[in-house]
Amino acid sequence: MRDNQNGATRVPRFGKKLLAIGFWLLLWQLAAMALGQEILLASPVSVLRCLLELLPTGDFWRAVLFSFSRITLGFLLACLAGTVLAALSARFSLLRELTAPLMSAVRSIPVASFIILVLLWVPSKNLSVVISFLMVTPVLYANVLTGAQSMDRELAEMALVFRMPFPRRLRYLYLPQLMPFFRSACASGLGLCWKAGVAAEVIGLPDGSIGERLYEAKVYLETPQLFAWTLTIVLISLLFEKLFLFLLDRALHRLEKS
Repeated sequence: MRDNQNGATRVPRFGKKLLAIGFWLLLWQLAAMALGQEILLASPVSVLRCLLELLPTGDFWRAVLFSFSRITLGFLLACLAGTVLAALSARFSLLRELTAPLMSAVRSIPVASFIILVLLWVPSKNLSVVISFLMVTPVLYANVLTGAQSMDRELAEMALVFRMPFPRRLRYLYLPQLMPFFRSACASGLGLCWKAGVAAEVIGLPDGSIGERLYEAKVYLETPQLFAWTLTIVLISLLFEKLFLFLLDRALHRLEKS
């Protein structure tokens, strides 16, 4: 009975999402037809046709792999650095005070300024790695630090009194309390890393990247192709976010059951 109720609630929600997507696609199509100039606003049909033409080509998949590998690497490095730095900052107040201005500066400086500055020191092919790393690290750091500071101190002290080994403390005490904060940070950082990473590629123009394809489409006024690459970025970002959070939730579920 419970499964039927869940199924009954999921179907209408899914239908509402489809209706919302259909509404905006219809509005987009009507706007393109009313404007009548594809160079200014390509229709959804033209964009889909262009995307279907790109999909079978090797250049399309090489560009996707190039950007995906570098942006993902920057995100994973940010997860590692932000988590470790937050854990150390929670333990050592001096490090926390030293780190606070740096994180505030990274959050405040515009992405374009960072891209131009980093281009002075890093080759354009690695630019999206560095920019994704810089944009996501403060998000991970702030959330994990908040989680570490809100942990139950009495439980931690009790574990120390009973001389619980650190691996067991990490598994049964620290991770269950920190994982919700870590997941929230990842959910925010995943979209941010793609926005910043592709923006870095558009400015740095590394050969064979999605950013280079976007720039070329803009220069040659290939509006359907510009929309098609943008749609590709959105789809890859959403799929990676869903997959990463699904795996993270599975790991958290196994941790809770063990």
